[in-house]
Amino acid sequence: MRLLLVSSDGARVLDELPQSPPERGFLWIASAHQEFEAQVGELQGALQRLAGGQLVDLHISDLLNNQLPSHYDYTSWYDMLVFRRLAAAADEQGAPGRASHALPSIDTSPVGFAVFDRVLLTVHPADCQVREFFVTRLQQMAQQVPELQRADGRTGTRLPSSPADLMLRMVNHIVDGYLDLRRLLTRQLTSLQNQLFQPRGHFRSWQVLLDSRNALHLLEDICEDQRSAVQEWIDAMAEWPPESAPAAARERELLRVRSRDVLEHIERVLGHVRRLESSAETAVQMHFSAQSHRAGDIMRTLTVLTAIFLPLNLITGIFGMNFDALPLIHSATGVWIALGLMLAVGAGLGMFFWRKRYLGTHH
Repeated sequence: MRLLLVSSDGARVLDELPQSPPERGFLWIASAHQEFEAQVGELQGALQRLAGGQLVDLHISDLLNNQLPSHYDYTSWYDMLVFRRLAAAADEQGAPGRASHALPSIDTSPVGFAVFDRVLLTVHPADCQVREFFVTRLQQMAQQVPELQRADGRTGTRLPSSPADLMLRMVNHIVDGYLDLRRLLTRQLTSLQNQLFQPRGHFRSWQVLLDSRNALHLLEDICEDQRSAVQEWIDAMAEWPPESAPAAARERELLRVRSRDVLEHIERVLGHVRRLESSAETAVQMHFSAQSHRAGDIMRTLTVLTAIFLPLNLITGIFGMNFDALPLIHSATGVWIALGLMLAVGAGLGMFFWRKRYLGTHH
């Protein structure tokens, strides 16, 4: 479990849960699933002491559920957001050592946020890089606070001003991971499409293509759940009571702006995924159309060759009949006349079909 006290003066790591609410800033409690499950009683007491309220039992079950989709819920004393992040396995699938045409599997895990007025409780998977990134990032930003002090006493830092602000930054960081995955899917789907359109190639990676389509469908479902959760958060913010103090009103507006920015990023991922799905479907249809066109060319060529050899077979059949009175069969030049006739008929039919563009690849 990681404990950080975040304020305008910086971010300080705590060794244990404080006994009273912070006078300035807010407290971030970052816990892994196993730690949260083992210490839920202690955390409930700390939340009652620090935030004036506890998590309801249903939300505790949601925070411990690894299969829960992204969603938003609220009570009168806190808001809860569950947001699915990309698990480490998806990044490993896209490692450079893999084949360029193999798409990564979309493996996700939930990150839970309980947003109180002065406390942010986050529940992460054990291997969550988001938590470690922000712990390190906040400590780095805290070291820059003295350098960014202004002459009027205010600070120009970018430290989170509230638990909701930190939550939105973490959610935005998670969405950026999906943006990176979007680029990887685009590159690898382009490789598959190039294989589909090779004129003389034999495409055999149908299982990879099917897996890629399933991955896109899964990613679309994940993004739709994320969009719904963030949109519900934005709608809930609109119902918050107005702030009378200018500073608080400005902070509220910044939260709205950051929330809309997160929603716009999700929309970008979702829109691109849908374009990739449409492109993959179109590529498959064009592949089968090209194969049908190629089969038609082959059948046309075979039909033309059959039409050329049909009169030649007729001539040889006539001269092969067992009659003594057939012309040219008793002449020394009869065979050459018959061969010349067959050559002339074959060349004439070949020229005729060529002029009709029944032969050749350009027609």
